[in-house]
Amino acid sequence: MFTYQKTNRYFAQIARGLEDPGAEELTELGASEVKPAYRGIYFNADKKTLYRINYHSRLCTRILAPLLQFDCHSTKYLYKTAIKMDWSQLLSSRNTFAINATTANSNIRHSQYAGLTLKDAIADHFLDKYDARPSVDKRNPDVWLNLRIDRNKATISLDTSGGSLHRRGYRKETVEAPMQETVAAAIVRFSDWHGAQPLLDPMCGSGTLLCEALMHYCSIPAAYLRRHFGFEMMPDFDADAWKQVKKEGNSQIRRLPKGLITGSDKDNQAIAAAKANCGMLPHGERIVLQTKKYQDIKSAADTCIVSNPPYGLRLQRNQDMAGFIKKLGVFLKKRCPDSTAFLYFGNPDRMKDIGLKAAWKKPLMNGGLDGLLVKYKLGNRI
Repeated sequence: MFTYQKTNRYFAQIARGLEDPGAEELTELGASEVKPAYRGIYFNADKKTLYRINYHSRLCTRILAPLLQFDCHSTKYLYKTAIKMDWSQLLSSRNTFAINATTANSNIRHSQYAGLTLKDAIADHFLDKYDARPSVDKRNPDVWLNLRIDRNKATISLDTSGGSLHRRGYRKETVEAPMQETVAAAIVRFSDWHGAQPLLDPMCGSGTLLCEALMHYCSIPAAYLRRHFGFEMMPDFDADAWKQVKKEGNSQIRRLPKGLITGSDKDNQAIAAAKANCGMLPHGERIVLQTKKYQDIKSAADTCIVSNPPYGLRLQRNQDMAGFIKKLGVFLKKRCPDSTAFLYFGNPDRMKDIGLKAAWKKPLMNGGLDGLLVKYKLGNRI
């Protein structure tokens, strides 16, 4: 019996800075004994709740089910322990697998070597018992495994998500420097927008913020387009329970009012990408998209504005960054009365150039890079 089967306790990986809202989300989805930790959250869940979290979570990256935890001071002992595990409960010699490995503060210092050791143990386990072994597929395996060695204690886990949950499946087209989907979802959550006012992204790029706003308002499960989950390979997988969770989730999807969500960008290619991506989702065709510079927007009153201003990659290389951000601040101040803006600065130093008073600031990582989400309450009509 694996560890998670004894404890019903799991670990959700999440970006740094999202531990608290992630814990709130897990609780909303039915998890219990929720405990935030460093870049992750421990929680308890029954099968249906585990499936529901994987299907609906907008903030979590992966949901791990611990298989075995043990003291581990050397790769020799790692191999010796792992080869004894009953891997046939999770995969067969016909399946493919891959391993994510990390090490910290341990005798085993090289995570890649630790992962190779675990891979060899699994392969040799099958060769010894079945004279055949599963293959490694690092791009799209049947089974993702996770190895974490911290302070000489190893945890081998099954990735019940079957790969990072930030890959929603709607991003078919992209432009330079796209925002990670979980970060965009966090921005929408922090905005506390629920459709009482229009939402606008005046520099929408390929539409990630718009897609996440659409999914949030319409109650579209975050993994709606996902075709495979790691929990389907668990030895105690309940197919009927999963079908019920999926049916319940999909039944909650509601229609998007035309014009509630709007996006614009000066780049024709970006708008084409946004249309393709939004069109992958239910009601995505009802998002209003247009090729337009934000400077040409005459008014955006009483609006929730969310945006990731370009910070170099999507600007002309010789463009004055400070001047660009200053002009954006003037636009928000003069043309967006009674509105609230949530701007994500990929380069936090640029915040000082906008000339607006921040209501609050939240550190937020995007693809491993430090960024800053800032809320601005914009003034009343003059």
